[in-house]
Amino acid sequence: MPHAVGLWYEWHGPEDGEIVILSPGMGGSASYWAPNLAVLSARYRILLYDHRGTGRSDRSLPDQVTIRTMADDVLALISELGVERAHFVGHALGGLIGLELALASSGIDKLVVVNGWAAPDPHFERCFETRLELLHKSGPAAYVRAQPLFLYPANWISRNIGQLDAEAAHQIAQFPPAETLEKRIAAARAFELPSGIAADILVLASNDDMLVPSDCAKKLADRLPGSTVATMKWGGHACSVTDPDIFNHLVLDFLGS
Repeated sequence: MPHAVGLWYEWHGPEDGEIVILSPGMGGSASYWAPNLAVLSARYRILLYDHRGTGRSDRSLPDQVTIRTMADDVLALISELGVERAHFVGHALGGLIGLELALASSGIDKLVVVNGWAAPDPHFERCFETRLELLHKSGPAAYVRAQPLFLYPANWISRNIGQLDAEAAHQIAQFPPAETLEKRIAAARAFELPSGIAADILVLASNDDMLVPSDCAKKLADRLPGSTVATMKWGGHACSVTDPDIFNHLVLDFLGS
């Protein structure tokens, strides 16, 4: 199981392909990208990694965790692996990492931010508060069981309840300490878009996102001059999972343009 700078990572796709780094959202596990991996790795050299504190990476976190410290983890990883240039696709919190990374490094070519934001929003603030309250008062099992309500459309949940139940058992078994989630959520809530980002950026939003309002993505794009905006009509917060065909098409079209 490969590790570098405390982070688990894995390569997929042609060794001579352009590199694309995939960064998951709050859960932090690279397994989030399973529905997209085969299609994206057919054309690109894909670098997967688990965020620090989650999955197979080092589970310890520093006292202060920010989106910038998460971006510094990626910088350290790609430096260790000898990656000089790459595209970056980040979902939600992963997209925020990409924005910080694009500011810190000239080696990021194209950046895709999926259901991201430029500043805190009252709706997702309330969602995060609710999730933390579930965790503190009812425990990890209740937190995991409620999580799909924030991530997926209702009809998709109904059709995939068996899959979600199976995933929940694994997630509970691998659940990080409450302090880890508290730090990661605090970092996401504190994020404010820095100025000076010059990467070629696609801001991708799902109109029926129940966690991060699609207006957040539009506000983000307004503050990124020259960025491209794409909207999925359906798919919820985890639109790359619920409608991978449309998602993959939008991402490949942007990366290849």
